Amino acid sequence: MRKILAGGLSVVILAGAGFYWHKKDAKPKNSGEVIHVRRGPLEETVESTGNVAPLNRVEIKPAISGRIDKYLVDEGSVVKAGQVIAWMSSSDRVAIMDAARSQGPKALKKWEDSYKPTPIIAPISGVVILRNIVDGQTVDAATVLFAMSDKLIVIAQVDETDVGKIHLGMAAKIILDAYPNRTAMGKVFDILHEGVNTSNVITYNVKINLDGGAPNYYKSQMTANASFIIKENKNALFVPASAVKQKNGKNVVLVPGPGGKPEEKVVSLGIQDGTNDEILSGLQDGDLIIIPGNHYVPQQAQTSPLAFGGKKKKSD
Repeated sequence: MRKILAGGLSVVILAGAGFYWHKKDAKPKNSGEVIHVRRGPLEETVESTGNVAPLNRVEIKPAISGRIDKYLVDEGSVVKAGQVIAWMSSSDRVAIMDAARSQGPKALKKWEDSYKPTPIIAPISGVVILRNIVDGQTVDAATVLFAMSDKLIVIAQVDETDVGKIHLGMAAKIILDAYPNRTAMGKVFDILHEGVNTSNVITYNVKINLDGGAPNYYKSQMTANASFIIKENKNALFVPASAVKQKNGKNVVLVPGPGGKPEEKVVSLGIQDGTNDEILSGLQDGDLIIIPGNHYVPQQAQTSPLAFGGKKKKSD
């Protein structure tokens, strides 16, 4: 009997210690977090992905068949319309030059002076984005020698549910996957009228001009992430979105009341960015709010680890 009682006592003591540990460990989980309402910049945006692309892409092909004598520009070169970017010989000139070369320098010089090579001319001013030839290469009228772009833009694919929020002149922030720590700003200058159906999802191409032109690290076909700024407030009063709840069709937050007891306060909202909600009315700068966990528990005095009971509630 004594062993059984001792064992029972051990169970009671361990259970009590376990109960105390559980209560102590659970406190942070069940207690609400009290924070100040804050001020700072807040934006409501439409997010989309796209890519860097030329506004106008021009492929340069030769007017005749022949051989490339010398190319003069490379990818990334900035050229002006009318500039010579390569020299080539027609098939006839190639045959004559090769024959003259076999006869010695004097014969070659004679034919080079009388039978000039054909220039390849840049049709527009812009940047060479592709060089598809090497010196000595044989080409025909179907060969793409170069590709040029007048300037680089960003083309974003916007879901049809969001395209109605986009308008010409709207500001957009651009971040490339290749350069996640660099941000460029731009403005919408065109919204295409024909959508693209991909796996039953309709998107519309939205073209964005980069402010001041595309930075020099932009390359054609790079993946871009565009954030279209719908609304912004550089000095918004805001709280975490998790602090705002819906009740009876109204937005409410919890604030500390008398004795630490939480009270509900109705607020009106402005910009919502998915993480924070702007407060238009109901709170002021510096006010305290409660972000509840499972439930908010006002801080109480510590109890003894062996005190299992509590004060009985008064009957109504």
